[in-house]
This record gives sequence, C-alpha cells and structure tokens, in this order.
Amino acid sequence: MAHDTQLVVMQADITTLEVDAIVNAANNSLLGGGGVDGAIHRAAGPELLEFTRKLGGCKTGQAKLSPAFNLPARAVIHTVGPIWSGGEHNEAVELRNAYGGALKIAADEGFTSIAFPAISCGVYGYPLQQAAEVAVATVREMLPTMPRMEQIIFCCFDNKMAQIYNALLKD
Repeated sequence: MAHDTQLVVMQADITTLEVDAIVNAANNSLLGGGGVDGAIHRAAGPELLEFTRKLGGCKTGQAKLSPAFNLPARAVIHTVGPIWSGGEHNEAVELRNAYGGALKIAADEGFTSIAFPAISCGVYGYPLQQAAEVAVATVREMLPTMPRMEQIIFCCFDNKMAQIYNALLKD
C-alpha cells in the first residue's frame, strides 16, 4: 500500500542504482547535456541518444519514458525542470510538475521503485532547500495515487543535499 512506501535519501551515483526507473534531469532537447543528464547518457550508451532523438524533445515540467539500455535500472524517465529566475516565474509549479509527471509515468508503468536526482539544482540554479521542499511535498502528495510504489529514492550527488533531504523527511 502507498503508506508503506519507503522514502530514502542516498548519496550515490544515480547511474549505478538497480531500480525500476531513474529520473533524468534533462534539458528540453532530451539529447544529453551536462551534470546528471550527461552522466546518464554516457552510462546508458549511444542507444539512449538514438532513442531520445525520436521523442521530439520535452517541455519544461513534462516527462517522457525511455529504456535504460546499459544502465542497471529498467527505465529512464526524462523530465525537464525549470531554470531558476528568482522564483517569480512559476518555477515551483514547473518543478512540481516535473516530479509529478515522472511519478505519474512510474505509476502508469507499475514501477515499484524510482530514484530522483535533485532536479534543477545544478546548472539550472534552483535553490537547494526550496527545490527539496517541492520534491518531498510533491512525492508525499502523490503517494496515495501510487499503491504499488515500494521505494522512492532521493539520490544526492553530495552530502549537503543529502542533509537537506534527511531533515525534510524527519518531519
């Protein structure tokens, strides 16, 4: 049942996780980039780029599914978070939609485990605390719609982000 879903904070390389889906913090082209996006494309192999070319890009706040190819995960859910512009340009709504869209795909596919990076927190400049608050609130809000979900991982690149998530999940 949804209320039994484990919310886990993990400091790790998301490309190494054996879960049903990892989430890619992608750019609008879905053709690879820096940070998490580049790491996922490199680890998945050239087949991922070949596949994402056919997806026709992705709008900010939306999500699209692909196979994981050479990754240990079963699938990659690509989502595009907002670029931080001071917080007055619907960034929180777009970030919420990015997490929500990925979770909806996971639920629709019957996935039982998913790992999220800190979407929009790298080159997109979203303030870490605010981004984590949106992520945790969105996940908690959507849990009742995901009865099969067993584990949701907030995969953090560094200790600073892991501490922020851990503090939020204690509440």
